[in-house]
Amino acid sequence: MNSRWMRNGFIYLLIVVAVIAILFTLFSDVSASREVPIDEVISMAKLGQIEMIEVHGDGLTVITTRQETLTSRKEPGSSVVEMLQNSGVDPVASNMNIIVKGSSGLGSLFGILLNFLPLVFFGAVLLFMMRQAQGNSNQTFSFGRSRARMLVANQPSVSFADVAGADEAKEELEEVVEFLKYPDRFLTLGARIPRGVLLVGSPGTGKTLLARAVSGEAGVPFFSISGSEFVEMFVGVGASRVRDLFDQAKRNAPCIVFIDEIDAVGRHRGAGLGGGHDEREQTLNQILVEMDGFDTSNNVIVLASTNRPDILDPALLRPGRFDRRVTLDLPDVKGRAAILEVHSKGKPLAEDVNLQSISKLTTGFSGADLNNLVNEAAILAARRSKTEIGASEFVESVDRVMLGPVRRSRTSTRHEQEITAYHESGHAIVGHVLEHADPIAKVTILSRGATGGHTRSLPEEDRRYWTLNQFKDMMAMAMGGRVAELNQFGEGEVTTGASNDLENATNMARTMVTRYGMSEKLGPRTFGKREEMVFLGREISEQRDYSDKVAETIDDEVYALVGEAYQRASDVLAKNKAEFGQLATYLLEHETADGDVIQGLFNPPSAPDDGPTPTADPEPSPAV
Repeated sequence: MNSRWMRNGFIYLLIVVAVIAILFTLFSDVSASREVPIDEVISMAKLGQIEMIEVHGDGLTVITTRQETLTSRKEPGSSVVEMLQNSGVDPVASNMNIIVKGSSGLGSLFGILLNFLPLVFFGAVLLFMMRQAQGNSNQTFSFGRSRARMLVANQPSVSFADVAGADEAKEELEEVVEFLKYPDRFLTLGARIPRGVLLVGSPGTGKTLLARAVSGEAGVPFFSISGSEFVEMFVGVGASRVRDLFDQAKRNAPCIVFIDEIDAVGRHRGAGLGGGHDEREQTLNQILVEMDGFDTSNNVIVLASTNRPDILDPALLRPGRFDRRVTLDLPDVKGRAAILEVHSKGKPLAEDVNLQSISKLTTGFSGADLNNLVNEAAILAARRSKTEIGASEFVESVDRVMLGPVRRSRTSTRHEQEITAYHESGHAIVGHVLEHADPIAKVTILSRGATGGHTRSLPEEDRRYWTLNQFKDMMAMAMGGRVAELNQFGEGEVTTGASNDLENATNMARTMVTRYGMSEKLGPRTFGKREEMVFLGREISEQRDYSDKVAETIDDEVYALVGEAYQRASDVLAKNKAEFGQLATYLLEHETADGDVIQGLFNPPSAPDDGPTPTADPEPSPAV
């Protein structure tokens, strides 16, 4: 219990007591007694209607023969007995009891307090209002203070062991850790450690986690703040917060200052609506000054993260500020397996769980996605009342993370189910037959998210480059759904389910022609220069640097590529009509088919001959 709370509590208690005392003083005796003048008391005494008179100071409490209680007051210094005798009333003869009670010290004190009670009440209210005004004033003057959250070295920290799938990035940052631990080792050789390290990567790749790991490994204070927290509506607040942040960092050196999403204040100057005088640019200028004004003896290192390094101001990236850039890519299959192992620590996994196999199902997943995957699997296992997380929970969680949960409440007619089954079968058959398409991993007609069904293909290995043949096979696979609907139900029953497939195929064809130079007619060159608004941080237009004739050729090439993909899909489904129908029937019955089912359609088990032939036991399928 802090002193501030005690002071405020005392003020509140004082106000409550004052209000209660005032109410008690005003209403305590209203219903119990009636006040009468002293002359009426003497008249009642003459008539013999008074049984007892209590004298307490100048106040009188009169009890009548009817047991009615009255109050009255006499003149100061006068005697009740003398007043009655002067009026011809003998108290002794009339059997009237007169009791004189002296005023005690406590009663006097209480009377004094009652007299000063209004003053005490208003004083308490005034004190309360002054404290409230003081609190608001403190908040007002605290606008310029930094809102960075500080983690000290003795708090539970993150280490490099908690970061997986970013081995190259950890190697780059080990130098920072060594400098913070042993600065003399570098200073004696005249080496200068990078004052700023910029972490670049897609959302969820572990930029913030890696920054905290550096602090945990070095065992130094860690100041964390978001770039958006510098900017306020008041002029000069951002720059003031920057100064306060770096002042705190210098006082706690050696330490690390981490600015998350620095692109919120680090964009190109001169791109804002206020020219070079807006609040954001003033904040950026202060950051530039503070970073360039470090004393090497302070051992303060600035880490920052962004997923848009292209929009940062060049002055921020020059040597002496953020002179080192560490890129965090999406993890490969080995990195994903390592990340799954980190997030699976402390969780009971079943024997059929193989993290290596699961990592192959999660192509394109970031570290945050994999963390969510493990958590979803644990939740799903708990929902099923299991004591261990099994392979089925992990496989189901992959679909949940990618597309969302199954929407079983979404009702569909039998005809709609048939359309979905044949549509997805068209994708799967074309993708399985074409050589350069990725292997089909799963086909389902269960509705997830915004999809009525989906076909998922997984590459056999991670790739960074795409070939012309791969693009053509992917386009043909995308057109397989529309071709399947047309072949099975006719032109009149073609649905809107292929809208996304058509969009993907068209965009892929246009990208091949205009960006990758994969057009025979146009040759190896690009068309169109994309323009970005630095202040907004996104593409808003494309500058057309080609003639109308070239534009027509681009449209013709795109049309030709899409038409070729459509024809290839038609040829594949026509040659594999039996397998196409079998897969659709299987989906209508089982709702989901994996890659082994599709493989079995094209490679059925051979029928036995006249006599049984010994066969080797089939190899068990790899556990997932």
